Amino acid sequence: MRKILDRLLYWSTGLMAAIALFAIMWLTLVDVSGRKFLSNSVPGALEITEILMVIVIFGALPLVSWRNEHVTFDSFDAFLPDWLKRLQAKLVDLLCGSVFAFLGYLMVLRGDRFREYGDTTAYLLLPVAPVAYLMAALLFLTATTHFVRVFLEHPPGHGSAHIDGSAS
Repeated sequence: MRKILDRLLYWSTGLMAAIALFAIMWLTLVDVSGRKFLSNSVPGALEITEILMVIVIFGALPLVSWRNEHVTFDSFDAFLPDWLKRLQAKLVDLLCGSVFAFLGYLMVLRGDRFREYGDTTAYLLLPVAPVAYLMAALLFLTATTHFVRVFLEHPPGHGSAHIDGSAS
């Protein structure tokens, strides 16, 4: 089941974030080259980049959360017994899931307000509400990944190397 969820997240949100990052790279190349050599930039490049950055950041969150690849501070882990580390991990996942769910709820409210007011981007006049709803959906998916991790005996990322190279 874990491998299925991992692959599903990888091929959905991970791929979506990767494609958006790739698109930002090409958009920036074309925009800067156009300014340098043609004295003309891509119309609305900043707005498109901002929307793509939303996809990169919020699209990566569920996969990063599922794999427990967040930056961690583990200076005291060497002193904690294993049962306490497992309890701590469950509580952190429960707290993170709750916070992400609450943020998703707030983003739905913000999306409703954007839709109600008809908010659009300044130059291309793209509606902002769908972007807010996408953010909300990805926040809810991130919350779900944390809640699922609470009920797994050894969730993904458990005992893996951290940013400083030490193993927990």
